[in-house]
Amino acid sequence: MSEQQHDLTLQDIEPQPVSPFSALAPRPKTVEETHLSKQFLTELISKHLYDAGALTISQLVNRACLSGAIIEEILSYLRQEARLEVLPRLGHGQELFYGLTDLGRVAAHEALNKNGYIGPAPVPVSVYEKVVAAQSVHLVKVKQQQTQDAFKDIVIKDSLLDQLGPALNSGRSIVIYGPPGTGKTYITQRLTRLLTDHCLIPHAISVNESVIQLYDPLVHVPVSQNQQPLNKQSPNELPQKQASQHRDNNGSSSLLFREGYDPRFKLCKRPVVISGGELTLDMLEVQYEPATKIYRAPLQLKANNGMYIIDDMGRQRVAPVALFNRWIVPMEEKRDHLSLGNGHNFEIPFDEILIFSTNINPLELGDAAFLRRIGHKIFFDTLDTQAFGQIWKQVCKEKQIEFDQEILNYLFDHHYQRKHCSLLPCHPRDLLGIAQDKALYLGNSARLSKELIDWAWESYFVQLEQIEGQPIHNG
Repeated sequence: MSEQQHDLTLQDIEPQPVSPFSALAPRPKTVEETHLSKQFLTELISKHLYDAGALTISQLVNRACLSGAIIEEILSYLRQEARLEVLPRLGHGQELFYGLTDLGRVAAHEALNKNGYIGPAPVPVSVYEKVVAAQSVHLVKVKQQQTQDAFKDIVIKDSLLDQLGPALNSGRSIVIYGPPGTGKTYITQRLTRLLTDHCLIPHAISVNESVIQLYDPLVHVPVSQNQQPLNKQSPNELPQKQASQHRDNNGSSSLLFREGYDPRFKLCKRPVVISGGELTLDMLEVQYEPATKIYRAPLQLKANNGMYIIDDMGRQRVAPVALFNRWIVPMEEKRDHLSLGNGHNFEIPFDEILIFSTNINPLELGDAAFLRRIGHKIFFDTLDTQAFGQIWKQVCKEKQIEFDQEILNYLFDHHYQRKHCSLLPCHPRDLLGIAQDKALYLGNSARLSKELIDWAWESYFVQLEQIEGQPIHNG
């Protein structure tokens, strides 16, 4: 066994942490355990070498998220095929650098023309399905006290919370509806506080060895290192030679050998995807980028094991009926049907809490047959004066504005009651913010006056003159 081989063996046998994720997705130690073909892995490693020019085994381990033993087997095969060469030692490092021969570069170029993906080795869709099922978001059951704790700093009726909690537990889709400004979007996004555990998200998945990039840093939030289960034996406690080998070229500890689960996955918070009026049907299908020859996952696939919120339902450029129809099969079968650019169709798990939020009457968006398929319809109503006052006091405290009950009474009597305007949760923050803008301009941001309230009201509400000359106040 060479010194290089000996070093890799020491890395690979480093004690692993005890973690439920290591049993869910054990780290593959052989090509067979990756459930990917040797030819596929050979092409992937060749593309990495083509992209970088020259790499060490440890660098390939970090880039491809595969064990040293697997990388070494692929490199050995490439050398046998005369597609790889060992380069002279560069600098004072102990590791050897590997580069492609002319024959290897030609083969790598052909591989890139087929599929432009260069990244961590993907997880086959069959493996992905098992991981998704084992960490299903529908296995998370929230309790009443947990829901109340998550919303304890929010003014919201207990009866509404007691609707939201069971809806999350039901495993069925949810429609949240009501007038604009009633806090639907804010409360819906706040529901993510109830998803406090973590899940494994693959960098990419493979379907018949076509790679779909799934991990999205804009959606998936990795769990920080201090939140992950760490090995009880740190690198500093290992023999000096082993500890030095545990470092990458930047001198930082590599997590690949300290995490017990498959490093082709990232440990993340449960994902939350939010889309609004920009949503189109194309965004719900696998996206192919001809320039890079890369497939990217649709929104609902990125939301697997988490929550998908469709905000402003009915405001999209696509007809609501067409958008609703897109979800009928996934909602009923808990599976989604997708296709690749080459015409290959495949099934994928649909494991997420699907929430529709709308200002429009649901009966105007879909027919009764579709609405029956939605488990929970939750109405967000306007506020009473007591709840409005509580929010007003909270916002005053946040903005360091002196609370004056007389000013609040003036707002109720002179504006809301006279003009028959509904009390909405968004109004206190908006009106106080506008009033404070004027107060800052005048040099006293801590005190309110009736004149400031009048000015804020006229600035906030659109004045639409009717034929009769009576103003209509719209929020």
